[in-house]
Amino acid sequence: MMSEAPENTVPRQAELLQQLGSRSIVFVGLMGAGKTAIGRRVASVLHLPFTDSDHEIESVSRMTIPELFERYGEPEFRALEQRVIHRVLEGGPQVLSTGGGAFMNAQTQGIIADHAVSVWLKADIDTLMERVGKKPTRPLLQNPDPRAVMERLMAERYPIYAKADVTVPTRDERKEIIAAEVIEELVTYLCGQGHAATENAQ
Repeated sequence: MMSEAPENTVPRQAELLQQLGSRSIVFVGLMGAGKTAIGRRVASVLHLPFTDSDHEIESVSRMTIPELFERYGEPEFRALEQRVIHRVLEGGPQVLSTGGGAFMNAQTQGIIADHAVSVWLKADIDTLMERVGKKPTRPLLQNPDPRAVMERLMAERYPIYAKADVTVPTRDERKEIIAAEVIEELVTYLCGQGHAATENAQ
């Protein structure tokens, strides 16, 4: 069995892409939420290019994210991140995953709002800690109590992430399932919105 998707999946995806137009799909959320893995899957399904902003930043600076944090500090890193995200989103429709702090920057938030539809992958603390434990180099978790740091980040950032256009809960589930839920939510958000706008114009 190749597919269990409904027969109307392809037309709905075509409508989604039509409503998206020149805008991109931008994933926001905390480290460990799965923005890169889910973003790649969504891009593959929709036949859009995929970009990871952290990888772009490392490519431009020829330094790793931890090295940038250590050498220049977080404010300088966020300024560079803002410029890179702006440049990427000016390149037309694609799927972009962003670093956990990107959406906290008001200017970056505005750039995303102007050029994209934002998707918050919302995860609980246990899911996040299980995933980030596999990558001990994350700069913000260089702390004797990383769980407490993560809880503080959730308290600070979740109210801001909630401003994203679409929220999708992520959990210990196959990325294909989460990606399908993201696409379904985007269809509802964009295509429903498009229909309402058309009806109001008549």
